[in-house]
Amino acid sequence: MAELGTVEQALGALLAEVSPLESETLALEQAAGRVLSRAQIARLDVPAFDNSAMDGYALRAADAGQWLNVSQRVAAGRAAEPLAPGTCARIFTGAPVPPGADCVVMQERVERDGERAWIPADIASGDSVRGRGRDVCRDDILLDAGTRLDAAALGHLAGQGVVEVEVRRRPRVALLSTGDEVIDPGTPLEVGQLYNTNRPMLTELLERFGAEVVSRVNVPDDVIQTQALIQQAAEDADVVISTGGVSVGEEDHVKAALEMLGRLDLWRLAIRPGKPLALGRLSARHGESRFVGLPGNPVSSFVGAWLFLRPLMGALLGCPALEALPAITAKADFATQTGPRSHYMRVTLRFTPDGAVANAFADQNSGVLSSCVGADALAVIPANASVAAGDTVTCLWMKGS
Repeated sequence: MAELGTVEQALGALLAEVSPLESETLALEQAAGRVLSRAQIARLDVPAFDNSAMDGYALRAADAGQWLNVSQRVAAGRAAEPLAPGTCARIFTGAPVPPGADCVVMQERVERDGERAWIPADIASGDSVRGRGRDVCRDDILLDAGTRLDAAALGHLAGQGVVEVEVRRRPRVALLSTGDEVIDPGTPLEVGQLYNTNRPMLTELLERFGAEVVSRVNVPDDVIQTQALIQQAAEDADVVISTGGVSVGEEDHVKAALEMLGRLDLWRLAIRPGKPLALGRLSARHGESRFVGLPGNPVSSFVGAWLFLRPLMGALLGCPALEALPAITAKADFATQTGPRSHYMRVTLRFTPDGAVANAFADQNSGVLSSCVGADALAVIPANASVAAGDTVTCLWMKGS
């Protein structure tokens, strides 16, 4: 029997020779969640001028500690006149600091008498002034290539007056569901049938990872139709993903179809859940499509998506943040022992003053999808290891990914 592969070997085979996809230009309003294909250089200083951090009075710090004449009123969006020595200016949040002023004192600390204001003495130069370029300096790198455009990044670009942005094209994914027993929700179940849980689950995860699911196809337990549908998927997509059909049963035709239509790079892993995994490449008119054959058990597909589909999408998008899940060290609140395969246990992390604690779902069977509901991490238990409560374990953090 062939030796089972490791996760590291699988990632090496999966990501070999993968290059980021081509770019496209989108309006900024349509670019949420997309990945920058080139670095963005700042066009403007932010802020563009020295401005007040609060409502108050602008003055020279050297003039503090006395009564000053209020020589002007400066509102946000209005230009300020140069400040005469020995005077102060009434100023509002965001308004430009008058030339000659070097600090602002909040209005609650100032006593006003007509057109005069008493300024306390303990005011230093620079107090409550947001200096020009404090956030961003013109010609600096604003955002690196490979940045995923979240809310803050979009705001950063808008602050530079950006209206269009170059981003990576989303990877096109074909999602194939194998097995005559797997049917779509909405159809009455017959004896021996089950609803397709993998399709909506993987669709959501793939879209979260930046992909576009372009087709969802049911594949019957027939070798000829399996080959035809996989070949069509390869023509339509950058990545073809199947669920089920990669084990060693008589009705498991995916591995054979992959070997006929392209190339098998790796088959079967020494992990739990997810042993039956097929990785390879399919020939297509546009060149080559990557193939990932996930197991049919829903937990195996869930774990496989985080371990393999996420970094593959990251490589195709040129997005380093997607390439590896963050690792967190935690104390186990469970005991377990592994055999020759490493175990990726579904856990929730509880953060305490003494560090993170990993709480494991009681039933870790690969068919128990409820172990994934609410799980925010995968505790990685090496092969042939024993873990007692209180031992340190490494967890792969899934939330916010």
